[in-house]
Amino acid sequence: MEIKDKVSDSAHAAYDNIADATSQVAETLGEKGEQLKKTEQQLMKNCRGYVRDNPITSLSIAVAAGFLLSRVVSAR
Repeated sequence: MEIKDKVSDSAHAAYDNIADATSQVAETLGEKGEQLKKTEQQLMKNCRGYVRDNPITSLSIAVAAGFLLSRVVSAR
C-alpha cells in the first residue's frame, strides 16, 4: 500500500503543478492580449489623427501603396 500511496501522491502533485502552470500561462496570455488591444487602439487613434491632419499626403500614400501592390500581384 505504501508504494501505491506514494505513486498516487506523486501523480496528484504533478497534476497540481501542471494546473498551476496552465493557470499562470492563461493569465499571462490574457494580460498580453489586453496590452495588444490597447496598443492597437492607440495606433488606430494615431492613424486617424494623421489622416485627418494630412489628407492629401494620406491619399497619395494609399494610391502609391495600391499601385505597388497591384504591380506585385499582377507580376505573378
